[in-house]
Amino acid sequence: MTTLIDCTIASTATDNNNVKPLTEVIPTDNVQSPTTQRAPAPQGPRHKLITEADVQVCRLNHTRTIVSKIMNSRYLRRWECHKIVLDDNEMRSAMPSGFMELAVPYSSIEDVHIVSRWDAGHKFCLRITIQDGSVLLQAKNAYIRDQWLHSIQWKRHIFRSERLLKNARRPEILVKEIKNLIDVSLITPIQDASVYRFPLDLVSDLLQENDEFLSKEFQETIIIALTPLLEKNHPTQEICDFFSKHCKDSPRSTLVIELFTPVVHRILKHNTDFGKYPRMRFFVQEYIQALNCQNDGLRVVTSLVKSMHGPGSTCPHPRVLPNLVAVCLAAIYNCYEERKHSSMENVNSDDFDQIEWENKLLCYVSMMETMSEFNDWRYILGSLLQPIPFPDDAIADSLFTSRMKVTIHNVSSDETCGVHQTLLGIREGKEGWFHLYCPGGIACDDDGQLWGVMLNTLMKCCCKRKKFLISISKMIGPVMLLALRDNYAAMEVLCSMLELEVVESHDMKMQMITTLQSTCEGKRMYAQLCEKQIAIKEMQQKGGPKKLTLPSKSTDLDLTRLLSSGCFGNLECLSLAFTQVTSSCAQDLIKLPSLRYLNLWSTQFGDQGLQTISEHLHKLQVLNLCETPVTDTGLSCLAAMKSLRKLNLNSTNLSALTFEGLKEKLPALQECDVRYTDAW
Repeated sequence: MTTLIDCTIASTATDNNNVKPLTEVIPTDNVQSPTTQRAPAPQGPRHKLITEADVQVCRLNHTRTIVSKIMNSRYLRRWECHKIVLDDNEMRSAMPSGFMELAVPYSSIEDVHIVSRWDAGHKFCLRITIQDGSVLLQAKNAYIRDQWLHSIQWKRHIFRSERLLKNARRPEILVKEIKNLIDVSLITPIQDASVYRFPLDLVSDLLQENDEFLSKEFQETIIIALTPLLEKNHPTQEICDFFSKHCKDSPRSTLVIELFTPVVHRILKHNTDFGKYPRMRFFVQEYIQALNCQNDGLRVVTSLVKSMHGPGSTCPHPRVLPNLVAVCLAAIYNCYEERKHSSMENVNSDDFDQIEWENKLLCYVSMMETMSEFNDWRYILGSLLQPIPFPDDAIADSLFTSRMKVTIHNVSSDETCGVHQTLLGIREGKEGWFHLYCPGGIACDDDGQLWGVMLNTLMKCCCKRKKFLISISKMIGPVMLLALRDNYAAMEVLCSMLELEVVESHDMKMQMITTLQSTCEGKRMYAQLCEKQIAIKEMQQKGGPKKLTLPSKSTDLDLTRLLSSGCFGNLECLSLAFTQVTSSCAQDLIKLPSLRYLNLWSTQFGDQGLQTISEHLHKLQVLNLCETPVTDTGLSCLAAMKSLRKLNLNSTNLSALTFEGLKEKLPALQECDVRYTDAW
């Protein structure tokens, strides 16, 4: 029902000997803080605010001594139909005439109430008492009558409140009227966005004008009064400044945890653009720093992040993670700007507290560590961090890069292809985290241990393995260094480079072989590579059949055994239709140099296999993928197979956008079956 975060905060006592840890909870959106004195919820039906509508009107001019007699008179007959408009300052008719020739200012209204006794035909009436008489409104039913009643009362109330608050000069009067305005907003049956936005906007204006002479006690009273309004509304920019100031001046105040937490939860779950509302983001930053000032502050902050994800395996709020990352990035940038500014201004150590600065920086880095612990958050987190969106000062700071290693390690250990691919540069020629933590790189301080983890994951990656090896061909030095230190992934990279002939230099190949033979594991892997190469050359010798069809129910292992049984250098046509082969067989298919036709109809050949063969079988002319589980991810890789003439994508998960892209990038394509796809 409600997520609670256990956190320990210090007592506000000044004597350190008397400080005792207190167990506190951070309330979420649904938690009612005990500090907040909330007005009772409105009972009965809710009403939409009337701004203008048609209604029957009767106006009576009389003295108060005969009011009841006139109201009960059965001889009152005359009613006029008017479109009544409820403006900010007055109630008027859209076409002034008759009873409503003159507008009725809200300041002249003494009372508004329902007429309890009336003729049978005129029983849904409302009486508005003014200085020189009464205005009667007659509705069609009791609900519309009550809607007029509450709308006029609300308009009259906000007119009065605005006038009183803007003229208030004493802080106690100002605070009292603000509380009264908010209380009425909470209990009115009117259901309209303005019921909450008007008090927030009005208080924002007042805070700008009166913030200086409000004492801490009055400020806290206003905060307590405001927070119920913010359960379903974002704070204005001025209120964000007001809250930020309180977080900065009184970080250990109980109001921070009790009242600001639901507000921050709502901001992080529902805000869509911190760029448009920068002060809202600044308030979240100051709130986080206030939590960081509690006893065991880092644990309190990370508990907040965990509570924002929720107890389930999948976070139900898609905006939370981008908003948290945006707050962290902006805060880290501000940290380094602050340090740079202090350095340029030659600020002494008393003015610039290095320990406090480090605590602030590590707070936001720890938040990203916590985010990276959740599987469903890693892809978005990795994508947001892929461009390395940190200032150069941060990348050059060993404190920052060493603490970021936990986050990067969590991303690099994720076996999901889309996640660990974010370690690479966002585009060709652009360095990524993989390059940053390379041995000899600016951030490497662990002899390449983290880089070895990245290398291992990327080598196991299902797609674009050859492309990856080509991209790191300029980093052979660090790879050989790790291979000498018995790093298995580095030795695998060297063997794969030799197998796929990524490196052209003979001298470099000999150096790679020497490196492999320098360790027992490397020597074994190189021997296996030599045996494999000999087997491939034997299989690729000229001879053997030109066409081959495997029986239905054949598996990947059956295909491997068959291809290892003789020469298939002449094999041009291979049909695996209705077999049980999967993407794993792609490693055997890419060894067939003459293959022109490949039929994979109704197999389990998926995106991984498609990505592999698209890098090697560039001579393939006919490909049948009918009824296979391929998606746009794998199909988009077919753009590399420029010789394709016929393509069957019937009953696949092909989208229209991907199909249009393939038609542009495959100049030789003559036929393409896209029936029963989204591109059909």
